[in-house]
Amino acid sequence: MPPRQKKATAGQLELSGATSVKDIEALLWKAADKLRGSMDASQYKDFVLALIFLKYLSDAFEERRRELAEELAAEGLTDEQQLKQFLEDKDEYTRVNVFWVPDAARWDSIAARAKSEGIGKLLDDAMDVLMRENAALIGVLPKIFNRDNVDQKRLSELVDLLSDARFIGDGERRAQDVLGEVYEYFLDNFARAEGKRGGEFYTPRSVVELLVEVLEPYEGKVYDPACGSGGMFVQAGKFVEAHSDMTDGRSKLDLSIYGQELNERTWRLGKMNLAIHGIDGNLAARWGDTFADDKHPDLKADFVLANPPFNIKDWHRVESDPRWKYGVPPKNNANYAWLQHIISKLGERGTAGVVLANGSMSSQTGGEDDIRKAMVDADLVACMVALPSQLFRTTQIPACLWFLSKDKSPQGAQRLEDRRGEILFIDARDMGRMVDRTERELTADDIAKIAGTYHAWRGTKSARDARLTYEDVAGFCASADLEALRENGYALMPGRYVGAAEAEEEAPEVVMKRIKELTDELYDLFGQSDTLAKTVREQLGRIGG
Repeated sequence: MPPRQKKATAGQLELSGATSVKDIEALLWKAADKLRGSMDASQYKDFVLALIFLKYLSDAFEERRRELAEELAAEGLTDEQQLKQFLEDKDEYTRVNVFWVPDAARWDSIAARAKSEGIGKLLDDAMDVLMRENAALIGVLPKIFNRDNVDQKRLSELVDLLSDARFIGDGERRAQDVLGEVYEYFLDNFARAEGKRGGEFYTPRSVVELLVEVLEPYEGKVYDPACGSGGMFVQAGKFVEAHSDMTDGRSKLDLSIYGQELNERTWRLGKMNLAIHGIDGNLAARWGDTFADDKHPDLKADFVLANPPFNIKDWHRVESDPRWKYGVPPKNNANYAWLQHIISKLGERGTAGVVLANGSMSSQTGGEDDIRKAMVDADLVACMVALPSQLFRTTQIPACLWFLSKDKSPQGAQRLEDRRGEILFIDARDMGRMVDRTERELTADDIAKIAGTYHAWRGTKSARDARLTYEDVAGFCASADLEALRENGYALMPGRYVGAAEAEEEAPEVVMKRIKELTDELYDLFGQSDTLAKTVREQLGRIGG
């Protein structure tokens, strides 16, 4: 159902005609941003995303309520009292993973009472009753609306704005899918608005997609020790659903999700993000420091997906920690603490994809070179990918991907290639496209090429089905044995191993054409320069005269 038409008020944009998800996303963002006023992006983010989540809960509830009414009508139930009883049966909602929304928290009820009872109090009360009625939301929803520093007029306008966007599906799509996209869109835009701080809760989508496409988490336990707003888990769920033909009908519900997040506000965002996407994840009962207070101490994961903060200096370091199996990480950099923590969480055949700063591939300070050597000698590193610059809007630090594996053998029935004693190196620094003046993203073709190269090297089922075979490609990929690693001092930069791409020899006529084009362009620039010089002389002459 398209949004109903409503004349725009001050600070709002008209939503009539916005029938697609992308239309709604763009219009909501522009209008909501105008309503921000003096709030900074981080504070405003909490308000807007909580309201979007509340709107989603209400719309999804109403969608289920209509389904129930149709089912009961088809069964011939006409008694109004019985009908009402069925429609207010909490189990009829929760058994299909729809949150129970009491009347006080239903959007239409809030909107109808906003002018007479005060919008801030109504919203805080709604958050409170939702947490009381849904155990999964306890401690998640913020009660931040009925405060002295909140402009109630602007808040009321924002509620009016969201009332014009019905998240009840786009064609055949469910409200959950539509709202999930809108929520991700707002997360992305808030990350842009917050600049460097935005990186604390958001990893660029193309990087997340690459990690997931390489690891292929069809089923099992998925863990992220610095999960932010849960983007890794959401993409893992999308991957399973996109490859349902290869998973015997399994869905994202077959993934067991485990995560931990240090920041309380980001932890709340992650809980809401998973809920919107229908993912029942275990992000622990509260936020916490992964190094100081591991919330999943006994976990052995099949897959780890992580983008931990780069090069953090102030971290909880205990030298006797059993996680430091390959060496105690230095006090002033936690990169190798993250890697060893992740290794400690992998099951017998677990694999991991980790985003880290480029320095992690060759650092020699604080004993990091010895830790890296021990990890390589233990045959834990499967693949290293050098990423292009400007993928991360929140940092200029060049980044790379570490892919770890506890078992590089053929793994019996898996029939994988035996890659024990080898590491695949991929140099993707020239990939990606600029989406604006400062930001780059990996394209779908880039992601497919990198993931396909890894799958061909490892001999996965997806590679066999696609008849992919691996071979070294100068300038792009190379498989190196441990002897080559030792000769290079255990440095893991792909450029050391893939070599340079062979330059293609151009035909003489192509070369001559290019020379002519460049010559013509040069003469044109000479002409422009002469014209400009003449104009400057004339102006100077007038001043002097």
